[in-house]
Amino acid sequence: MAVSSIASSLPAQESRELALVPRFKEQGYGAEQVARRRAWLEERTASRLHHVGRFSIASEAMRGNVENPIGAAQMPLGVAGPLLVRGEHARGTFYVPLATTEGALVRSYERGMVVLTRAGGVETRLYADENRVAPIFFFDDVAAAHDFARTLPEHRERLRAEAESTTGHGKLLRLDAHPVGRQVIVSFRYHTADAQGMNMIVKATDRACRWLVRHSRARRYYVFSGWNGEKRAAGSLMAGGKGKKVVAGAKLPRALVKGFLRLTPEEVCDLWQHTVIGHLQAAALGYNGHYANGLTALFVATGQDVANVVNAATGITCFELDEGDLYASVTLPSLTVATVGGGTGLGTSRECLEMLGCAGTGGARKLAEIVAATLLAGEISMAAAIASGEFVAAHEAYGRNRPRGVAGEGGG
Repeated sequence: MAVSSIASSLPAQESRELALVPRFKEQGYGAEQVARRRAWLEERTASRLHHVGRFSIASEAMRGNVENPIGAAQMPLGVAGPLLVRGEHARGTFYVPLATTEGALVRSYERGMVVLTRAGGVETRLYADENRVAPIFFFDDVAAAHDFARTLPEHRERLRAEAESTTGHGKLLRLDAHPVGRQVIVSFRYHTADAQGMNMIVKATDRACRWLVRHSRARRYYVFSGWNGEKRAAGSLMAGGKGKKVVAGAKLPRALVKGFLRLTPEEVCDLWQHTVIGHLQAAALGYNGHYANGLTALFVATGQDVANVVNAATGITCFELDEGDLYASVTLPSLTVATVGGGTGLGTSRECLEMLGCAGTGGARKLAEIVAATLLAGEISMAAAIASGEFVAAHEAYGRNRPRGVAGEGGG
């Protein structure tokens, strides 16, 4: 029975408690319908949604991004820079938008960007660019599963044709079989151009799976197996990668480290070596200080799928001595970013991508390199703050521990 039918069959009081959010004609994306839904919610929850209702995005543009729209959530947006990047796809000086409510974060990233720029910039390189879906197939016995895995390469071209018949953008790159008992997990790896493309490649993979079931001894399948590591931390993200694998690195002269960061390269490396112990004790996936901070701030600003932060944050930061200087690098094996589709075309997201010169077709690889360079800046700044004992003082000065201008705070 539909939820609406259940609600209508209940006594008045119970029906009111189960009242559905107003849907309206054509799902209610018109400005008037959004306002009516918001007013209904204010009345039912005894709240005032004044700020929720003040937004610049056309409500009709939200179709496909959100259901039951009532307005927009807003977050402070800052900018950090200059950041000089010397990559294959991102070249030049950038000012990076960061959306956050964490005081001191933008200032911290900016400090890292300035020292990197003074050192001559960040080298960035993209090693891989693919997204994946990993369905699981079920067989009657181990022998049937083995035959399926062994002969899978023979069907590669047919499976590519089946998958790519559903999309004009996704391209099937390769297949990898992973037998487990009498099941076989198959990793379908795609190039998705400038889109994240997860919905696109799931549809493509489902089409290929249907063909496989018809032409093999597989009894059935699920299009998701759990092996994929989509929106959750997994060892396969470190080993095999997902999305774009990007590396960023820079050499910081000793005099610059001492003069600007107020410590020595040896002190930074000592911190890095000893915090590895904590990461090992915690059985952490990868090693980094706070990728999630920069990723979240950049993802929110540019309209990325923020849940992919958990994938992208499984990376490795390295600090090394290089003839008395400091060499710093970050490696991101599973960075998923897009410049078309999803939320990238909405209002502020589009403007922030334009600020970086990444909006639209052809911008995703450039954005990936900028993200990597930004995270390197954050790692350098945090490491320097902790190693020099300035971390707490910085948060006291710029953070939310003692917000400025709050009634009842301070003298008087």
